[in-house]
Amino acid sequence: MSKLRIAPSQDLCHLRDDGYDIEIRERFLLVRSVPYLNAKRETLRGTLVMELQWAGDVAAPPPSHVAYFIGEAPCHEDGRAMTEIITGSQAQEIDKNLVINHTFSAKPVEGPYPDFYQKVLRYILIISGPVDPGVTAKTYPVWEASEVESVFVYPDTATSRARIGLASQKLEIPKVGIVGLGGSGSYIFDLVAKTPVKEVHLFDGDIFLNHNAFRAPGAASIEDLRSKLTKVEYFAKCYAKMRRGIIPHPAPVSEANVEELKEMNFVFLSMDGGELKKLIVKKLLEWGVPFIDVGMGLELKGSSITGILAVTACTKEKNDHVEANISFADATGEDDYAQNIQVADLNALNATLAVIKWKKMLGFYHDFAHEYSSTYTLDGNKLINGDST
Repeated sequence: MSKLRIAPSQDLCHLRDDGYDIEIRERFLLVRSVPYLNAKRETLRGTLVMELQWAGDVAAPPPSHVAYFIGEAPCHEDGRAMTEIITGSQAQEIDKNLVINHTFSAKPVEGPYPDFYQKVLRYILIISGPVDPGVTAKTYPVWEASEVESVFVYPDTATSRARIGLASQKLEIPKVGIVGLGGSGSYIFDLVAKTPVKEVHLFDGDIFLNHNAFRAPGAASIEDLRSKLTKVEYFAKCYAKMRRGIIPHPAPVSEANVEELKEMNFVFLSMDGGELKKLIVKKLLEWGVPFIDVGMGLELKGSSITGILAVTACTKEKNDHVEANISFADATGEDDYAQNIQVADLNALNATLAVIKWKKMLGFYHDFAHEYSSTYTLDGNKLINGDST
């Protein structure tokens, strides 16, 4: 538990300074060494667990009166279980390596608990009430000064509120590469940046200019455009406000540096066709690095745009569909998409379909079709799957 991490939260500091053995696990507060009596009237120690929510880097008031417990069922002096607070007794994994045994419900006398100090003390008073007064939860542990490790600058409370922590942990892979930070690539990065991937590597040598601002997530300022940063430097700077582990590579992938992709655990390709793309795909297949390619084929008919979005996933085990689905043709000036038609909504949709497929491949989402290619036809609003396994 880091002193720096809890410093802005006075209630957590109060618990620590009073000698309680607390630990923060991003979405949960653990209070260890809480004494209680079991059914045999033996004095044991267990762990209180409470759900945390954050307002920036400060712990928000407790979201509910519910708490969890790791240990046997706490009992009264006569060995009767404390059924007045125990609402469930079943082993349940609520976070990675965090299995609780009991669920408690002890509502405060008036209104909600104002902070975690009051909530923790209330539960300890109940649980430890039958225990000898000389045995206390105040064990005064020695605190470490190191930061709690997280890719995020502030806690991911969206995951905890939705109670999808165990599913989200499947996305904690070491390195994801995104080749091309244009329209679709920038939206892919936006979505991947909000997952617990340890490192996100961005590959693009182009400058972030006006037309990029109109088909990328967020709102670039005129000062941003005047800075003439590369795309990868611009996005790394913007998203550093939210997360760590963004590695910009301000140069296009070429024969000279393609080996850098070998270290990736997954790669998204959002780039034009041509011999360079063919080289990258060949190398990724050779190394067994799984990847997803996104592409658009847009056509201007009169004053309306029509076309198809494509998402193609490839793995070491499934790649016999590459030639049929991934375009290696060079973009030309006659290609409407190459002329940078402003279609941020299609960029975002193409990116979203790609990231959903990526999350399916990692087991975050259920996947019944196991498709490795899909196309979305704009004018007919049709999504078609192909190359299923």
